[in-house]
Amino acid sequence: MASTWQKVRGFYDWALENGDKRTDPWFLVYSPVPVTVTFIVYLLICKYGPKFMLTREPFSLKYVLIIYNFLLVGISSYMFWEFLVTSVRAEYSYRCQPVDYSNSELGLRMANVCWWFFFSKVIELMDTIFFIMRKKQNQVTFLHVYHHGTMIFNWWAGVKYVPGGQSFFIGLLNSFVHIVMYMYYGIAALGPHMQKYLWWKRYLTMLQLVQFLGIAAHTSYNLFTDCDFPDGFNLFVFLYIITIIILFCNFYYQTYIHGKRKTA
Repeated sequence: MASTWQKVRGFYDWALENGDKRTDPWFLVYSPVPVTVTFIVYLLICKYGPKFMLTREPFSLKYVLIIYNFLLVGISSYMFWEFLVTSVRAEYSYRCQPVDYSNSELGLRMANVCWWFFFSKVIELMDTIFFIMRKKQNQVTFLHVYHHGTMIFNWWAGVKYVPGGQSFFIGLLNSFVHIVMYMYYGIAALGPHMQKYLWWKRYLTMLQLVQFLGIAAHTSYNLFTDCDFPDGFNLFVFLYIITIIILFCNFYYQTYIHGKRKTA
């Protein structure tokens, strides 16, 4: 037992000390403990939040949601711009791009936007909390919780070990999609009178699926080429994105195909 604990402790110490020294001092990066605690609290809220709200009236969060969603449009726009401009100025390859671990202006700029992308995933956990507070429990699906909960771990590891390189493509695509997505939610939060302008929800889901397929294609390409980017990260991203594609395809079918047939 002591030997097992020593091995676990040894691996933990190794994991702490072998991250990118540039990002280690940044908020929530050095140790996995804060993000793990955040994840546990998030799961507890998902489990017990609806029970807490069971005998209570739903909160009216109209103005909070308007500010929140348009704030995320702003953050996503900033990240998209930073990913795009930094990758272009640094002449990043869209096929194979190692991480620039230097303290150069562009190397640090890319690492910085990767941190913002990770932190935005922490902020986005509020999506779930707002659903629960509004008693929209039907929105808190397995797909929703799985995607939100795992993304904070995925991008903590990204910022800790590979802040840049291949990773920029995921951040670039996802930031663009989130500009569109949170714009949709922001318009919806303005009130029922805006529903006539939200006919494009199905196309938003299609855009999300195209994004995931693009990430899968980009990552799988690099699994079979000689690229100086950790294969372990590429393999993990590929397997993870396949699970997301399967879940999103099921969501699309249930919402836009099966659901339409039931109401026809």
